Amino acid sequence: MLSNHGFDLWSNRYDDSVKSAEESNRYPFAGYTALMNAIYGTIMNQAPARVLDIGFGTAALTSKLYDHGNIITGIDFSAEMLKIAQSRMPDANLFQWDFTHGVPPALNHQKFDFIVATYALHHLTDEAKVNFIAELLDLLEAQGSILIGDVCFYTRNDLLLCKESYGDDWDNEEIYFVFSELKDQLSTVCSLTFQKFSFCSGIIEIQKNV
Repeated sequence: MLSNHGFDLWSNRYDDSVKSAEESNRYPFAGYTALMNAIYGTIMNQAPARVLDIGFGTAALTSKLYDHGNIITGIDFSAEMLKIAQSRMPDANLFQWDFTHGVPPALNHQKFDFIVATYALHHLTDEAKVNFIAELLDLLEAQGSILIGDVCFYTRNDLLLCKESYGDDWDNEEIYFVFSELKDQLSTVCSLTFQKFSFCSGIIEIQKNV
């Protein structure tokens, strides 16, 4: 897992490194633009919306939502990422916070139409992912959605095949989503769907059970 300092050092070249990997259709960012556009379109269909971005980074996504009138709240543990994001979204409500500690207390009584996490939650263990998502459900409006865009596989076998293909380039410190396993653990409290965008990416949409 990258340290806070590691993300600070990467912040100035983050967008370029993503672009390079996507253009060559390489793990881990193959399908990145289509995935981000899909999340953007889903939210804009209900704009103006209250959006919470978990691990907003350089605000590549949320700054566009902000520019079109959506109300943005965000958390990220990197001070440098926060500076970049705040410069793009001066009126957004941004917190420096490590989401491995759960939801920040300041958000406990707020409600959001969308909660977004793009390429961030793979820093959590599988157990921690389940616990964190359960916390996020409490922040959703009744008809709201959690949209997780990330390196994600439908089954464990799909993940293992990709890992084998990339050999030494595979990041063993990241803990990627396996949708079928996540669904098994959370289906009693919420509904989950999966949309694939490349061999290694997808969007998990999560809504409260009615």
